[in-house]
Amino acid sequence: MKNLKTIAIALFVAAAGISVNAQTKKIDAKASSIKWVGKKVTGEHSGTVNFKDGAVVLKGKKLVGGSFTVDMTSLTATDLTGEYQGKLNGHLKADDFFGTEKFPTSTLVIKKIGAKAKDVYAVTADLTIKGITKPVNFELAVKGNTATTAFKVDRTKYDIKYGSGNFFQGLGDKTINDDFELAVALKF
Repeated sequence: MKNLKTIAIALFVAAAGISVNAQTKKIDAKASSIKWVGKKVTGEHSGTVNFKDGAVVLKGKKLVGGSFTVDMTSLTATDLTGEYQGKLNGHLKADDFFGTEKFPTSTLVIKKIGAKAKDVYAVTADLTIKGITKPVNFELAVKGNTATTAFKVDRTKYDIKYGSGNFFQGLGDKTINDDFELAVALKF
């Protein structure tokens, strides 16, 4: 019984030590960026969406966790201007795309991290868009107080099926790719 008590205390102390050694660093939401690209048969559109907040968790210089909230109402196309930009932005924020009135934020929560190379991690995270959570995998490079990644998201997994050739027939050159690309740069 005494040994069991000693083991329990040692585990408690070890767990406390881990949390003391881990450091949560908030991201600078204004200096961090998310760029997106959506492609279709006849071309592509690109733009940005802003972080609302977020943080990475480091143990020493090693990434051990993180979570981020994205302000979906900030979604905007940067390849268009004027009336055409307004129309595309309105459509992307409408219910058949991201439904930003009902779902003003999206989140990403890191669930699993593996070392890939020096300062590069293989990350599995839960991405929530429109209230639907699915796992995504990507590589994240961390250097100093910055981190970068680029990965693709299958929009149809989040009930965004508008213009998808996998769900609608006869779209021809109006077909929109199911995947959209994200390039993320974090500063913390």
